Amino acid sequence: MTQAARPNGRGTYHDDFRLSITKALGDQLADALSHLGRAPLADENLVQLDERPGVYQLYLGGDFVYVGKADKTLPGRLRNHLRKLSGRRNIDLDDVAFSCLYVAEDFSALAPEQLLISHHKEMGSIPWNNNGFGNKDPGRQRDSTILKKNHFDVVFPIDLDRPVEGLVPGDTSLHAFLKALKSGLPYNFRYAEPPRSKSSFVTVPHAGLSANEAFRLLSEALPEAWQVAALMGYVIMYADSPNEYKSAWRYFRSGTVVEAEPEASPEEIGQDDLFDEE
Repeated sequence: MTQAARPNGRGTYHDDFRLSITKALGDQLADALSHLGRAPLADENLVQLDERPGVYQLYLGGDFVYVGKADKTLPGRLRNHLRKLSGRRNIDLDDVAFSCLYVAEDFSALAPEQLLISHHKEMGSIPWNNNGFGNKDPGRQRDSTILKKNHFDVVFPIDLDRPVEGLVPGDTSLHAFLKALKSGLPYNFRYAEPPRSKSSFVTVPHAGLSANEAFRLLSEALPEAWQVAALMGYVIMYADSPNEYKSAWRYFRSGTVVEAEPEASPEEIGQDDLFDEE
C-alpha cells in the first residue's frame, strides 16, 4: 500500500530541509557582540577605533537600546550619534555606551544590522530601532505629524539651551548666519531662504550663543510673515507665521519667543512601524 502524502507535501519518508543562513548569521553576530565589553560613547574611545565598516550596539544606562551599521567607518557613524545625543534633553551622555564589530565591506550587502534586529526582535523590542532615532530629515510633509508617546523625539526632545558651535561675534549676512546655524547645531535645521538674505545683516553679540538666543536673534531679522518653529526633534523656518505645528514647543516670531504645548499621541510605536534610517 502506498503511503499517501500529507496535505503539506510531507510524508513519513520525505520532508523539506530548511536552512536559514540569514538567521545563522544574525545569531553569530549577536553572539560575538554579546562577548564584547562596552565603552562610553566618547571621543577618547572613538579615536581608538579603526576607520573600517561594521556593526554596533548602543546602550543607555546599561540597557541595550539600538543596533546599527556603518557602511564606511564605525568611528564616523558613532560620532554622528554622539553629536545627535549631545543636543537632546533628558539624556546624560555619561550613561551611553557602545560595542562594535568590524565587518568586510562586501558584508554590508547582507544588511547585517537587519540580521541583528531580527535576532533581537525574537527576544523583545529594541527601544531606539524603528522609533525615530536613526531618522533622516522626514521632510516638509511630516512637519505637522503628531508623534507617538514613545517616539525618540518625544522622549528626548532637542535642547535649545545648547550653544551653537562656530558662531563668531560681529556682523554677518543673514545668508551666512543661516548656514552657520545649520552646521553648528547637533539637530536638523531646515529652512527656506528668505528674500534679500545676502544683503540683510545680523549682529552676533558674543560667542557661545545658545540656540534659543540665536533663533530669537534670527527672527528679528526676518520679514514679518516668517517664523522659526522648534519641533520636538528639529527646527524649521518658513514664511508661514502664525501657522502652528502639532509637535512644536516653541516659536520665534519677530524677536518674540512664544511657548507652545506639543501634542503627542497616547499610542506607542510598534515593532512593525517603519522609519527612514540615516
